Amino acid sequence: MIPDNIKKLLKKQHYEVAGKHSAVQICRWTKKSLREEGVCYKEQFYGIKSHLCCQMTPAVMWCPNKCVHCWRAIEHTLGDELIGDVDSPSEIIDKCIEAQRKLLMGFKIDKDSKKKQLSRANQKKWKEAQEPTQFAISLSGEPTVYEKLGDLIGELHRRGKTSFLVTNGLYPEKLKELKEKNQLPTQLYVSVNTSNKKLYGKFHRSSKKDAWEKLNETLELLPDLAPNQVGLEEGVPHKSKVEGRCRTVFRMNLVKDLNMKDEHIKEYAEMIKKSQPMFVELKGFMSVGFARERLGYDRMPTHDEMKKFSKKLVEELNKIDVDMKILDEKIESRVLVLGKNKKDLKIKGI
Repeated sequence: MIPDNIKKLLKKQHYEVAGKHSAVQICRWTKKSLREEGVCYKEQFYGIKSHLCCQMTPAVMWCPNKCVHCWRAIEHTLGDELIGDVDSPSEIIDKCIEAQRKLLMGFKIDKDSKKKQLSRANQKKWKEAQEPTQFAISLSGEPTVYEKLGDLIGELHRRGKTSFLVTNGLYPEKLKELKEKNQLPTQLYVSVNTSNKKLYGKFHRSSKKDAWEKLNETLELLPDLAPNQVGLEEGVPHKSKVEGRCRTVFRMNLVKDLNMKDEHIKEYAEMIKKSQPMFVELKGFMSVGFARERLGYDRMPTHDEMKKFSKKLVEELNKIDVDMKILDEKIESRVLVLGKNKKDLKIKGI
């Protein structure tokens, strides 16, 4: 399903193809955690263990958008629909774990080998990492184009794993299906990178003519998906106390002098008010991968710039009766999280 030339391209970017249309890539924070050099913001904010996270996608080269900030080789997109004989959820999970183990082999220390050991990894963590407990369903492509996504999430939860799903919000019907079948992820991210229709077209370059409308339809769904600030059930990380609901995040990827101007703040605030997410994440653009060919390092906001923008957004939210404040920040990642109560950040039972 993935042409050989695309597989070679993915391999060059340190992806490991898992089955017909899925892939895994080891996050740099997973590597850092194994070396005891720090953890990612997801662990700091939400309690997810970096060394136990599998960063994967069930649709590595399929997406309706060609976003200017994306690190993916969008010029080689294979379409906006994943059509044909797709892998089953169990196959995807098993193959992703196998791929994860393969990519982590270089961190193993062989005590019986006479060769010099170059790895500085904590071997206890390395052994634990052989069976990831968290699946970040994002990485590349749009995961909601995989028709069996709900069954994939359900299988992950049956195996006792948490799931973070990141979507561009263009398939609200899929989110409705996940809700109806009680297959919502532990945490749902909707990427909202622009505050108006004109900028959306410039930033996302979508193949869907009604993309802006679909995104807003998704945002209108979010209040019915969120658990109204109640924590997740103790010891059961993938189910909320409100049946069929999940934690929701309004995710903003901000590019300097493009979508993080002061003139956009009021529009963003109105979108947040409409969607009523549990949290808002503001992440600074990083000029990495193929994004470097579209946007240079000068478009990367500093953490100070991110924080100033976040404070202005909080002020605007408070003006329209949305009770949010800055709950935490990760300077190295240029990311901040907004919400009502910091005690709600950590996922219970993990």
